[in-house]
Amino acid sequence: MAKRVAIIGAGCSGLTAIKCCLDENLEPFCFERTDGLGGLWNFTEKVREDQACVMKSTVINTSKELMCFSDFPIPKESPNFMHNTQVWQYFKMYADAFNLTKHIQYNKEILSVKKSSDYEQTGRWDLQIRDHKTRSDETHVFDAVMVCTGHHASKNVSYFTGQEDFQGKILHSLDYKDWIGYVGKRIVVIGVGNSGGDVAVELSRVGQAFLSTRRGTWVLNRIATKGITGDFLQTTRWFNTIRHAMPEETLNNMLKKALNKRLDHELYSLMPKHSVFAQHPTVNDDMPNRIATGSLKIKADVKRFTKTGVEFVDGTVEDDIDVIILATGYIFGFPFIDKSVIDVQKNRVNMFKYMFPPDLPKQTLVVIGCLQPFGAIMPLAELQCRLATRVFKGICSLPSKYEMWADIRKKEANMAARYVESQRHTIQVDYVDFMDELSELVGCRPNIGRLLLIDPKLGLKCFFGPTTPYQYRLRGPGKWSGARDAIMTQTYRMEYPFKTKPLPEGTQTSSSNKLLMLVLLVVLIAILYKVFF
Repeated sequence: MAKRVAIIGAGCSGLTAIKCCLDENLEPFCFERTDGLGGLWNFTEKVREDQACVMKSTVINTSKELMCFSDFPIPKESPNFMHNTQVWQYFKMYADAFNLTKHIQYNKEILSVKKSSDYEQTGRWDLQIRDHKTRSDETHVFDAVMVCTGHHASKNVSYFTGQEDFQGKILHSLDYKDWIGYVGKRIVVIGVGNSGGDVAVELSRVGQAFLSTRRGTWVLNRIATKGITGDFLQTTRWFNTIRHAMPEETLNNMLKKALNKRLDHELYSLMPKHSVFAQHPTVNDDMPNRIATGSLKIKADVKRFTKTGVEFVDGTVEDDIDVIILATGYIFGFPFIDKSVIDVQKNRVNMFKYMFPPDLPKQTLVVIGCLQPFGAIMPLAELQCRLATRVFKGICSLPSKYEMWADIRKKEANMAARYVESQRHTIQVDYVDFMDELSELVGCRPNIGRLLLIDPKLGLKCFFGPTTPYQYRLRGPGKWSGARDAIMTQTYRMEYPFKTKPLPEGTQTSSSNKLLMLVLLVVLIAILYKVFF
């Protein structure tokens, strides 16, 4: 009899959790408290308490080849950076392709998750479930639980001196939907993360916006050299190898120089003290242009609110402010789970690979997608699910409790050494490194050295090209026959949506260089042979 697995949430993590359960012949039951799938990417005009969603204009920061699920490429016709409606449509396509929706129960909220009376023997859990349509509560027993509620949950609302005296409107960025109602207004946005940057840039087109930042930030572009998507060029094993081999200060100076070549951060009042990798990056292509027009002005940290404006720590004041928007992030937690199982304190939580509570005698409860990657979260959540379902099934073993705690403490120490201290930097991971960590446990980590010998073209693509999710379907559990073709055609799918009209004869150039590829292959084999063999 198949094990029954409860999945809490039908966002991107919940959807891939359902599929991974089906792949391992487990029986999934997904509970979604709203009336639709997509989670954060299911835009609604109405503000829903403790239910974050994107802005109406939100475009994703990661390109399609790096954000897709590993056995379901995004169509070549889709733009590289998709509008939120297109992201949602992709999730819907994924759900339809693998027949996932029949396993989702909408308008069902989980009130509590508790160990069953026989947990010590079976690892089972009792879930109290509320049906919002019938307003009735029921309790059901499951063999395992996958918590897929994400980390954009409750608003982190900061208090500022004089806030109660301010006569204008104050709201959190979670409650911001679009620019309607802000035409001609003077707005202060507090917080220079991705939400704050997007809100400030959008409102600067219809009013006067001020963006307050405590530390400054490094601003990254979606688009890089020759108009190619930045993560497609930079999220590579080649760059990752250099990053780990090069002294941190040297690498940081190189990156700072490159970023300042495009945008002089000091001139634009954005220059932070910290290094490029010490804070989650702000990705915004339009911010420099809006600053250059004067409709967006960068301001220092807030000192206090006045009745009609804001005073900043540098002594400057902006008066006649109509609206203040707090882009101050989120507080995540799992209020339906007893703190003896998972205890979140100021966005800090102790879980092995950010998913397994290490002290549980039976590893039958996991958290999926509770991490903040330098890159896309969808493939990471998928690999977490592939690992979790194999652990539930008993065909994959985790390290000992002591080894798990050692890994947790090591990550904690590395994060403290690298990042500026902030409630925002508690679940940070690097995309390639963490994908490799998870895939090592699953048994599907690509063997680059072997690929270079038996399939040089594929090996070169995997090492020098983008570390696309398809690489983790080349071998091991969950191997997909279409993985090689998906990797070999990823550049074609990336380029396709740019080519919207034919060019005159003689203007097209070829990007192929067989001699260079041969030289790279020889050099790479010589360098890596000792590492992999």
